[in-house]
Amino acid sequence: MIGGNPHEDHLVLAASWWKHGVIYQIYPRSFLDTNGDGIGDLEGIIERLDYLAWLQVDAIWISPIYPSPMADFGYDITNYCDIAPVFGELACFMRLLDEAHRRAIRVILDLVPNHTSDRHPWFVDSRASPTSSKREWYIWRDAKADRAPPNNWMSNFGGSAWEWDAGTSQYYYHAFLKEQPDLNWRNPQVRAALYCVMRFWLDLGVDGFRIDVLWHLIKDAAFRDNPPNPAYAPGQPDINRYLQIYSADQPEIADVVSEMRDVVEAYPDRVLIGEIYLPLQRLVSYYGEGLAGIHLPFNFQLLFTAWRASSIAALITEYELALPVGAWPNWVLGNHDHSRIATRIGIHQARVAAMLLLTLRGTPTLYYGDEIGMRDVPIPFEAVQDPWERKEPGLGLGRDPQRTPMQWDRSNLAGFSSALPWLPVAADHARINVAVEREDPASILTLYRRLIMLRRASPALTQGAYLPLSVGDNVLCYERVKGDQRFQVALNFDSKPKAVRLPPWPGSRVLLSTTRQSPDTSNPLVLQSDEGVIVGASPDSERAA
Repeated sequence: MIGGNPHEDHLVLAASWWKHGVIYQIYPRSFLDTNGDGIGDLEGIIERLDYLAWLQVDAIWISPIYPSPMADFGYDITNYCDIAPVFGELACFMRLLDEAHRRAIRVILDLVPNHTSDRHPWFVDSRASPTSSKREWYIWRDAKADRAPPNNWMSNFGGSAWEWDAGTSQYYYHAFLKEQPDLNWRNPQVRAALYCVMRFWLDLGVDGFRIDVLWHLIKDAAFRDNPPNPAYAPGQPDINRYLQIYSADQPEIADVVSEMRDVVEAYPDRVLIGEIYLPLQRLVSYYGEGLAGIHLPFNFQLLFTAWRASSIAALITEYELALPVGAWPNWVLGNHDHSRIATRIGIHQARVAAMLLLTLRGTPTLYYGDEIGMRDVPIPFEAVQDPWERKEPGLGLGRDPQRTPMQWDRSNLAGFSSALPWLPVAADHARINVAVEREDPASILTLYRRLIMLRRASPALTQGAYLPLSVGDNVLCYERVKGDQRFQVALNFDSKPKAVRLPPWPGSRVLLSTTRQSPDTSNPLVLQSDEGVIVGASPDSERAA
C-alpha cells in the first residue's frame, strides 16, 4: 500500500477544502472579453462562474491581474494592491469574490514575490541613486573587469541575467526579463512589504495564493558562478547552459516559506501553493519541517514524464514515497507555460489523462480549456506576443500557443470577444467548444464533469489510499480505498485493445469509461484502445442522480 491508511478517518482532511477540491486555472487575458478590447477581463470571469459551478470545480486560480506594463503579461507588477485597468477595477474584483463565494467557489490569486516591474515605484527609487533607501530592496552588484557581469547567471528568457545601469554604474539582477528586476529577499524590509501585500488580499477575502517561482527567491550570498551543464547542447535555451546551483533553491528559502505560512495561518482555511520546478526530492522539502511550509508545492512531473504506463507508475510510486508523513500530494497536467495535454499526447490519450488526474491521490489542477480538449494554436511570427519567443526565436519555447482564447461556442470568434482577440482563436473552435460539448454525452467535457462528480461523491477518491495493482503491456491499474469503499482504475496507454484482470470486489461494476457509454463488464476486462475505466460500487449521490 502507498499513500495513507485506507481505514483512517482523516477528520482533519474533511475540513480542508484544498485537500479534496479541484482547482481550475484561469488565464484572464484569454477567458472571456466583455468590453470589446480583445482581452479577457474580470467581468468575463464573473459571467462564466455558472459554467464553473456546473463543471463543479472548487476553486479558481487567477493568473496575475495587478497593474502592469505587460512586458510579461502581468508578471511584471507596478502595484501589488490594485487591479490592472485592462481587467477591471478593485470593486469588480470584490464582486467576483462575492459571486464566486456565493457559488461555493474559492478564489486563489497569483502572488509574484520574486520580482517587480522596472516601473514599480520601489525600483524607480532603488535605481535613482546608490544611496537610495530602496537600493538594497533589489540585487545590485559591481561589474568585473572590463565591465563584465558579476557572474555567469543566465536569464530564464535568454542572455545574461545582469543588466547594466549607466546612471548608477552597477548591474542589477533579473532572473527573467530586464523589465523584471529581482527583489532582494535577504532584506527584512522586502519580506515585510510582501507580507503586507498578502494580508491586504487575505483581509479582502481571497482564499490563498499560488506563489510564482518560489524556488527563485533566495540566491547564493556569495554570487558564485553556476557550474556548466554537461547535458547542454546547441538548440537548447540559454538557461540550460549552466546548472542553477547558486541562482535558486538556496537553503535559506526555508525561512521565507515558514514566514509566508505564518502569515496565512492568521486566517482560517487558506492555502499556499508553490510554483517549484525541482526534482521530487527537493520539491517535497518545501512542505517544511513538521509540514509548516507550503501546503501544496506544485508537482509538475506529469508535464515531463514519458506517457507510458510504466513511466507513470514509477513516477507515482517515487512521489508517494518521497512525500513527508502527512503531506498532501497534488498533480498538474497543464498550465500557461507548457504545451496543452491534448497536443502533447493526442486527444484520445487526453481523455485517459483526465481520468488519471481525477483519480490519483491528491489535489488536481485543471488548466482552462483542457476540459474541452483545446490544443496548442500555431502562432504566425507576426502575431507572437510571448517575450520568451521573441528573445530566443525558433527554439519552440513560445508560450502563446497554449494561451489562446477560450472556445465558448461555434461563432466567429468562439464567443470570446466581439473584437480581434489578442491571440488567434483556434481553427477548430466550431466543433471544440463548451456549447457543443455540453450537449454531447460522449464529449471530453462531459467526461470531465462526470469524473469530477464521481470524485466529489466518493471519499475513496478524495481522501483514500492509493494502492498499485499492476502495470504491464502499457496498462496501469490501481485502487483507491477508504474504509469499505473501493475503486479500481484501469488505464490503457496504448492504441491497441488490452485485456486486464482486476481483483474481484463484491457489488462492483464499471462506473465510468473514457470512451464508451456501456463498457464491457466481464473479467478479464477488455479495454478498448486509449480507454480508461473506473470500477466500483456507485456512490449514493450517483444512485440518486
